[in-house]
Amino acid sequence: MNFELLKQTALADLEKASDDVSREAWRVKYLGRKSDLSLFLRSLAEKTDQEKRALGPQANALRKELELRFHGAVVGGRYRPETFRFDVTQPGVKHETGHLHPLTLVSRDILRIFVSMGFDVATGPEIESAYYNFDALNIPAWHPARETMDTMWLDLPELQKPLPERGQTGYQYPAGYKFLLRTHTSPIQIRYMETHKPPFRMVVGDGRAFRNEATDARHEFQLNQLEGLMIGTDVSIATLRSVIHDFFRGFFGPDVAMRMVPSYYPFVEPGVDITVSCVGCKGKNRACKICGGLGWLEVAGAGMVHPNVLKAVALDPKKWQGFAFGFGVDRLAMTKYAIDDIRLFMSGDERFIRQF
Repeated sequence: MNFELLKQTALADLEKASDDVSREAWRVKYLGRKSDLSLFLRSLAEKTDQEKRALGPQANALRKELELRFHGAVVGGRYRPETFRFDVTQPGVKHETGHLHPLTLVSRDILRIFVSMGFDVATGPEIESAYYNFDALNIPAWHPARETMDTMWLDLPELQKPLPERGQTGYQYPAGYKFLLRTHTSPIQIRYMETHKPPFRMVVGDGRAFRNEATDARHEFQLNQLEGLMIGTDVSIATLRSVIHDFFRGFFGPDVAMRMVPSYYPFVEPGVDITVSCVGCKGKNRACKICGGLGWLEVAGAGMVHPNVLKAVALDPKKWQGFAFGFGVDRLAMTKYAIDDIRLFMSGDERFIRQF
């Protein structure tokens, strides 16, 4: 094959191709599967090694040059306006946007309301020591409340020697001290009080907690909590009720009702359970799947901070007092959006996520 003659002929024909149809015809003739150059390249398999070494590079070089020339003719602005076909009236392609997870939506809504009431947003580690998770919260090793929390303990070899803890003056973890995935977000209360002087008010911004328990429609091994704390000289349980009621009105709407029922938690005294009126049936449907026909939903535990907790962070309980509360973010989301199975949040089912 005369490569030089083929090149001159092809380039001359390309100069004459002035529209889309003629350019496409040129491509098929000189670069198509049945073109002389393509057929020659395929025939190299039948030639000797010496012929392959001599002719193969020349044929490939010619093909690359013709492809570049063709590309330059098409992209280099050689189209005439009357042959450039682009329908400016054709609708564009809409790209699908993502969806925020319902727990993310609820968490943002919660934080927005509390920040508007002057609360700081605090964060803390998900791997905690037994001191912060239990001891400083008035739950010593002998306390039966530890048995009610199905704790995920960690075996970390690097923590088998004494380890000083930042934030605790003179405090040192003894050898063999246990660490765990936090079972609640209350440890952040202790860490916050160690580094801030009262009066103050705070809520926890990252609320994942972990408990080694079986899952069902209302329980997951990973739960999301909203922790809150307010310390001052004149903070009372009436202040607690006012703050929580204002939050519920902002979160559920003005028609929501709430009540506080005495309960027990080792880190508060007195302690209360907080319930809200069912947003699904308003207490009028005994077959309601959300509240089970009770008309009320338990959404939080709260109470006045126990004096032993204040002493653990070097605050005088005779001077300072305050309240703490813990909401289940999952439970609030289930209540607000009438979701009857907590496992849907972590199912990864896009049909569920797209509803929000």
